[in-house]
Amino acid sequence: MSLRVALLAAECEPWAKTGGLADVVDALARSLGRLPEAGGELRAPVDVLLPRYRSVPVPPDAVAEAPLEVPDPRGAGIVTARIVNVAANGYRLRLVDVPAAFDRDGFYDHPDDPWRFAVFCRVALAALRRDGTPLDVLHAHDWHAGPALLERARGEAAGDPFFADMAAIVTIHNLAYHGWVGNDGLGQLGIRRDDPLAGPNPDGVDLLRTAIERSELANTVSPGFAAEALTPAFGMGLDGTLRGLGDRFFGILNGIDPDVWDPSTDPVLAAPYSRDDPAGKAASRADLLARVGFDPDDDGPVLGMIGRMDPQKGFDLLADGAADLLAAGARIIVQGSGHASLADPFRALAAADPRRVALIERFDREMARRIYAGSDLFLMPSRFEPCGQGQMIALRFGTPPVVRRTGGLADSVLDVDEHPGEGTGFVFDAATPSALVAAVGRASRLRADPVAWAALRDRAMAADFRWDTGSAPRYLEAYRRAVALRRG
Repeated sequence: MSLRVALLAAECEPWAKTGGLADVVDALARSLGRLPEAGGELRAPVDVLLPRYRSVPVPPDAVAEAPLEVPDPRGAGIVTARIVNVAANGYRLRLVDVPAAFDRDGFYDHPDDPWRFAVFCRVALAALRRDGTPLDVLHAHDWHAGPALLERARGEAAGDPFFADMAAIVTIHNLAYHGWVGNDGLGQLGIRRDDPLAGPNPDGVDLLRTAIERSELANTVSPGFAAEALTPAFGMGLDGTLRGLGDRFFGILNGIDPDVWDPSTDPVLAAPYSRDDPAGKAASRADLLARVGFDPDDDGPVLGMIGRMDPQKGFDLLADGAADLLAAGARIIVQGSGHASLADPFRALAAADPRRVALIERFDREMARRIYAGSDLFLMPSRFEPCGQGQMIALRFGTPPVVRRTGGLADSVLDVDEHPGEGTGFVFDAATPSALVAAVGRASRLRADPVAWAALRDRAMAADFRWDTGSAPRYLEAYRRAVALRRG
């Protein structure tokens, strides 16, 4: 069987990114093309369809296809679009260029988002149809691709052969975002309240639920979070829907690209280092501390935290525990942006003690790499975490993570006390400042033993989360299964 696969997503690194979704889409698409077992089975390259937002750069060698015209979901004539093909690293990036929908500031949070992503999906499917080769697997990512499943259902009902054998899998990266469309917005999707496509909810359409219910398979990005998502506490109102899928819902742990995240070749770092030769990590630490105005000669543990400032991520746990951590000799470096109420405490701490607390309130790729490399510990006290990549990157950079036991964090970090001789970090249970402080305390006590600490760092850097050997083969298996389910 030779499978043609297309990924539909709202983000893809490095063209459009706000979080981990972008990293996953890019890394998965690249890895699928490298799988030896996919030779002859996947028609290469796989397609990644992405909205052409205003901020997305178009390389000079990009190739624009002839214009496409599709019916406007709102029933107001037609929408004219271009598909711009960009040669990516192992896959074909196809930018869906609809200026009326995407030539704006920001990716999300526009009042007509349902229409924007309905147009994206409609144009993407029209482009795939125009290629003349049947599409075997539609891989939808998060709610933004939900309208594509409505299009498939609409085409099925009309007997359109293009959709007859097309299998679908939806990957849920963050169950907290559903793409809810109230009844007053259904027209943006091209749906009436009495349309069977609107589903049973009398108040509107949940696009993520729609994608889950109308796909052959659904997965989230770690086995741990897949289990949590089946409970009311973590299912975000969709736990019943997910339970109803039985074994058609599962978790595949995300990975990282070890070539992208490699301290031995990273030009941003003050000195290269590796598992075999870790000496350069000390220079990276000194460089980081000098850049943020800390004393490089102070041996107190440096705690780094990077992420979107959202209540999910546990920034408030660090802020509330900061006084105890600082009193114990730690120093804190935080990089992130988002909720002002979560940044305010760190702003105040940094103003009061700039030699011990630093806040970098922006998205800064290079500084993030310096924090991963130069910190002594990397903090991820998330209340829930579908997978997380920060802990994997920190391990790759030899910086033991301190994480809460949830989702993908629990799947990827082994506690040093629970797994003697195998542990790679420090895991705590309660989502409280005191539990975080206690975990950092355990780490600080181990750090006082240079031999034990060096062994921990060595185990951390040995952890293998590469896509090619872990996640990508699991997705290939899921594609085969989805096709088998679709075709009976």
